[in-house]
Amino acid sequence: MGFREVKSKVVADLLAGNYQHEVRNGIDDKNLLATGEVSREWVAELLKSARGHEYQSSPHHQAPSVTVHVVKTRTWYIKFYFYPHTLFISVHQ
Repeated sequence: MGFREVKSKVVADLLAGNYQHEVRNGIDDKNLLATGEVSREWVAELLKSARGHEYQSSPHHQAPSVTVHVVKTRTWYIKFYFYPHTLFISVHQ
């Protein structure tokens, strides 16, 4: 899955409300989407503006068959994976 397809899927999931948040320590400062400090629409717009050079992916550390996607854009760090809908790990500056 290339960056354009990843971006399209994550934005569609955000706008449709088809996403969840991975349970983790530090969620209050590591996932501002989960705490409501940023809206799903705002994150979708941020992701829409991201470019390919701001994207990377790697296997999940606990489930190597799952690809984790990272977008670093405009001082924001957004980390997520699809299983099957979007699961956000981090959304923060």
